[in-house]
Amino acid sequence: MSLLARDRAHVWHPYAPTPHTGPLYEVVGARGTTLTLADGRQVVDGMSSWWAAVHGYRHPVLDAAVHAQVDRFSHVMFGGLTHAPAVELAELLVEITPDPLQRVFFADSGSVAIEVALKLALQHGLPEGRTTMLTVRGGYHGDTAGAMSVTDPEGGMHAMFARHVAPQLFVRRPRTAYGSPLDPTDLDEVRAVLAERGPEIAAVVIEPVVQGAGGMWPYSPDYLRELCALARAAGALVVFDEIATGFGRTGELFAMDHAGVVPDVLCLGKALTGGYVTLGAVLTTDAVAQRVGTVMHGPTFMANPLACAVAQASVRLLVGQDWQAEVRRIGDRLRAGLEPLRGQPGVADVRILGAIGIVELDDPVDMAVVQPALVDAGAWVRPFGRLLYTMPPYISSDADLDVVTAAIRSVV
Repeated sequence: MSLLARDRAHVWHPYAPTPHTGPLYEVVGARGTTLTLADGRQVVDGMSSWWAAVHGYRHPVLDAAVHAQVDRFSHVMFGGLTHAPAVELAELLVEITPDPLQRVFFADSGSVAIEVALKLALQHGLPEGRTTMLTVRGGYHGDTAGAMSVTDPEGGMHAMFARHVAPQLFVRRPRTAYGSPLDPTDLDEVRAVLAERGPEIAAVVIEPVVQGAGGMWPYSPDYLRELCALARAAGALVVFDEIATGFGRTGELFAMDHAGVVPDVLCLGKALTGGYVTLGAVLTTDAVAQRVGTVMHGPTFMANPLACAVAQASVRLLVGQDWQAEVRRIGDRLRAGLEPLRGQPGVADVRILGAIGIVELDDPVDMAVVQPALVDAGAWVRPFGRLLYTMPPYISSDADLDVVTAAIRSVV
């Protein structure tokens, strides 16, 4: 029996029925920007494996970091114990983020980092009776219960669970596009909600500057700056979800840098380990940490040494090179390849920011048709909803990017 047949017999894939009925491809190798399929075809990865593998695959620096740590020890519990990979990674994250962020709590993944951030916000706000989160529609923060509670309850992929998670407050998503002057009415609903219910709001939770899986929407940094000012004036914490946008993806090291603002709580993941091992991190100010005290959370694999070691290597590799020039180059190449689609029949919009390229269609993508066509064109791109988008590894060559954009154009 083939591996694909065995997969369909027993494996349940994300956001898919079981048995799996859609296109499915076996990967037998990955190196650089290339995925090798079991049938011998090679495709250029335009997704960085869900935005995480920013250095591509089998990078010698990251491989060496994992091998070296395996030879020491792979895991120890973090309750009552510590180790150099975790401490050194915490110091590195504090070094590359703005000064107010001084404390680091490690989590299993991006979703779990959001859970920790929400718990911190609740513990911080409980003495004043602040028990609710405020966020914007069109956001996406993960698949766990707390993360689902701040993900769009109507248009989001978790709408069916809306009645089974903590009720939160939602306002209209930012309307002002990145690069446009801020619409003065864009935050009117935020002002109204804070005026009416401010004393019960523990934190404002948002993906800074770019909404990810909720719609791939880059919005005005001025909106983010004003939102933070309003939240703090109302006594609420500010929580930034930089799981998708962190580590250079938007053209700044962190998306918040576009606005020059710093949150009280920052969530990181995905590219943190270069896509090698799952890991999340939550950074807070000393003021938040002192008020909260004991964090009521303790994942079994918290601060896993393998993950911390490869995360250190990945972050140092990134900041030790001219990553901004590479991201600019990628953005320019994506713009050249995707902008010709603007105004074409069936295309609603084309958006480029940093190393992110988005083509929004008028109608949902037919995955049964589009996914094989993309693979046949030599690219691994995973559309969803009405969006064809790419977030390629930073090591992608111009030729790689041309393959990806040509594939997207061909299916459009």
